[in-house]
Amino acid sequence: MDRFREMQAFVAVVDTGSFVGAGELLHVSKASISRVVMQLEARLGARLLQRTTRRLSLTEAGEAYYTRCRQILADLDEADGMVGDVTLQAGGRLRVNAPLSFGVTRLAALWPEFMRRHPGVELEVDLSDRLVDLVEEGYDMAIRITKPRDSSLIHRPLAKTRVLLCAAPDYLARCGTPAEVADLAQHEIIAYTYAPGGDTWHFATPAGEQSVTVRPRLRANNGETCRDAALAGLGITQQPDFLVLDHLAAGRLVELLPESCSRELGIYAVYPSRKHLSVKVRALADYLAGALAED
Repeated sequence: MDRFREMQAFVAVVDTGSFVGAGELLHVSKASISRVVMQLEARLGARLLQRTTRRLSLTEAGEAYYTRCRQILADLDEADGMVGDVTLQAGGRLRVNAPLSFGVTRLAALWPEFMRRHPGVELEVDLSDRLVDLVEEGYDMAIRITKPRDSSLIHRPLAKTRVLLCAAPDYLARCGTPAEVADLAQHEIIAYTYAPGGDTWHFATPAGEQSVTVRPRLRANNGETCRDAALAGLGITQQPDFLVLDHLAAGRLVELLPESCSRELGIYAVYPSRKHLSVKVRALADYLAGALAED
């Protein structure tokens, strides 16, 4: 059985919500789609779809498989599209959303060279830590520091960053240094508003997964604000390395519990679809991937 055909049929069923819809999308019969999906499940030895008389839903295995298949099919579409784009020039308005701190500290210096390489592009950069809706708000691309949960979005890895737990020496002299994750519950905390776990911080420690509920003294929706509050001795914060490494090296901040609380996050270019991806979006994704890899 052609694995491409299996993936294509399965993704079409999920995207359209039915075997009939998938058949119409792929211009084959409902019976053909049903047979391919059943053969796929048999080959994998796992049920991917829960079927009732009224609706279809993904199993846990099906959800994971769907996300990966959609990415693979999108990659194939992109590869096909690149062949037709090699002689085309990037041009037109390009709207990009990026996190404020990362946009200022890492991306601001990269835009001029991109504009020199692509003089036909009119670049519009919006810096905000708010999770924007790319389609509804008309963005061509977003830069995000975490893997997108929305499976309808295509994400391309650009770089990585480490999130570090840190505090100023004077805070630690005054309030003590936490010896383990649980100790954070008793400390003054400076929290990032959009942190995915809210006030429950999760860590992959050498002893296994651990979590602690913290009590923030200050919350801010901007990493630099959190960092500066930590520098002023207000408490403990978690921030990406590009905001704190210089201060750690100078001794203005101290990293805490590095074996338990340091974690790596991906930095991604995110866009709604790779199918018929515009030259300007592909050009920017390629440029950022190369430029950030050199940092």
